[in-house]
Amino acid sequence: MTQAHDSIFLTTADGSRFRVRSARAEDDGTIKDFFSHVSRTDLRFRFLSGINEVSPAQIAMLAHPDRAQSESYLAFTADGSMMIASGMLAGDDAGEHGEVAIAIREDHKHKGVGWSFLSYIAQQAAAKGLKTLESIESRENHEAIAVERDMGFAVRDVPDDPSHVIVSRTLAVQ
Repeated sequence: MTQAHDSIFLTTADGSRFRVRSARAEDDGTIKDFFSHVSRTDLRFRFLSGINEVSPAQIAMLAHPDRAQSESYLAFTADGSMMIASGMLAGDDAGEHGEVAIAIREDHKHKGVGWSFLSYIAQQAAAKGLKTLESIESRENHEAIAVERDMGFAVRDVPDDPSHVIVSRTLAVQ
C-alpha cells in the first residue's frame, strides 16, 4: 500500500494496482456512472433489493456520508481514469461494530479488487476502533461469501430470514 496525495494505492495478489480514496462531494456523477457498469445481480447483492438503477438519494448517501459514523471509499484504476469499486463502512452509535458493503464494476471482477478493497476497509475499521466488522449478504452471493470466509469472516444465519446471512469478523483494534 502506497499513498499519492489523498489516494492510497493497493496491490492485488496478481500485482495489479488501483487507487482508493474517500468519496468527495463532487463525486455524484462519477458514482452514478460507476453503478451503470455494475450488473443487476450485483446491484441486488449490494443494496439487498431488486433495483435496476441506483437512486439519486443512494448516490448522495455514498458521495456525502455522515463522516461521524460512516465513510464511503471509491476505488479507481491506477491512473485514476475509471471508478472500479465502491465501499461503504458504517459504524454503530457505540463505535464498536461496523458494517461494510462493496460493489465492483462488472469488468473488474475476478481480478483481486474485492479482496484487496475489503482488506483495506477492514484496516480502516480497526483504525477507527471498531471491534467487529460485518456484512449482510444474500445467501446467493457465493463469491462474496467465499472471499469473506477466506479473510476470516464467520458466517451465520439471519434469524427469521433464510435468504440472507451475516458474515462477521473480530478486528484487531489498532
